Amino acid sequence: MKLFSVLAGACASLLVTAMPGAANPKLVVDVNSLKVYEQQDIYQKWYPASLTKLMTAYTTFRALKSGQLTLESPVVISKNAAGEPPSKMFYKPGQAVTLDSALKMMLIKSANDIAVAIGETVAGSEPAFVNLMNAEARRIGMTSSHFINPNGLPGAGQYTTARDLAVLAVTIKREFPQYASYFAYEGFTTGKKNYPNLNMLIGRFDGADGMKTGFICASGFNQVSSATRNGRAVVSVVLGADSLGGRADESARLLQLGLTSTGVGKPGLGQIAPYGETRDMVADVSKEICNPKAAKIRSENRDEVGRQKLQSPYIHEINRPLNLVTAGLIPGTEKAINVNGQTETAQGDFANIPIPVPRPVF
Repeated sequence: MKLFSVLAGACASLLVTAMPGAANPKLVVDVNSLKVYEQQDIYQKWYPASLTKLMTAYTTFRALKSGQLTLESPVVISKNAAGEPPSKMFYKPGQAVTLDSALKMMLIKSANDIAVAIGETVAGSEPAFVNLMNAEARRIGMTSSHFINPNGLPGAGQYTTARDLAVLAVTIKREFPQYASYFAYEGFTTGKKNYPNLNMLIGRFDGADGMKTGFICASGFNQVSSATRNGRAVVSVVLGADSLGGRADESARLLQLGLTSTGVGKPGLGQIAPYGETRDMVADVSKEICNPKAAKIRSENRDEVGRQKLQSPYIHEINRPLNLVTAGLIPGTEKAINVNGQTETAQGDFANIPIPVPRPVF
């Protein structure tokens, strides 16, 4: 049953257009009361990038709930999955991980190959899984979203809104609290290599417990975050930030606002009707995000060890080793089948890794 009613008049048409200087959609909402403490352009269509993997996770959780799969079910890497561009684990066709490991790799490292492999495991093929993703999105009331793949790589027809991402995040937290830990891990280790969570709030913002980051040139730096303190849980959405640090700082500000506000006089998420003359267009901020000047500014805004500088007073350093969980290949699948039907030693994510190619500019 939907947690959010479908708002009348929501338009499903898609017009792709460049939008120089487009505002950056954002909001913060209480998970229990659905009070929205701050909002901006929440109906503006936006490219989700790797935030798409939240929808992949939710669709997978539904398959787990139905008993179709378990967390120990094998996720076998297909040729199709192995061919996805980075970020990825670089596993070979025929190698396998458990669904538990696959979820960690997808949500912590944002591995595109693993996202596709999960989809194929759940639905039998990537197109069939995408159909499931869109059906689930409609069912829970995501009125302005459409997905074309499980990992968020760019393409026409892949779009969402800050409002819909909030609907998805709240639904995940309400419906599947038993899987909350997948969004809150500080990182994972394969035993050969450690992977820290790309979400810079985990372990650094008091109460941070999720959820996902994403980036392509057309979308800028996106982040869905969640935090819980003293029994209160809030979710924030930030789309189109100009840097890793910028999206973390703004997410922290919104979470802090939500955790310390009363919500008196604030509207509920379901009470905010569609607004804005450009809500039927998909914003494209490529020119603002992926240009030499912007790249130079981001490069200069790093500390002595190359990390993005954070300005938020609500984010602190982790002065200890990261708490890592384990994820890796299923024992016995280290040998992979290549396209000629011959077996070869697993390369996995730890040896002879191909040099990553730049993410495609959409």
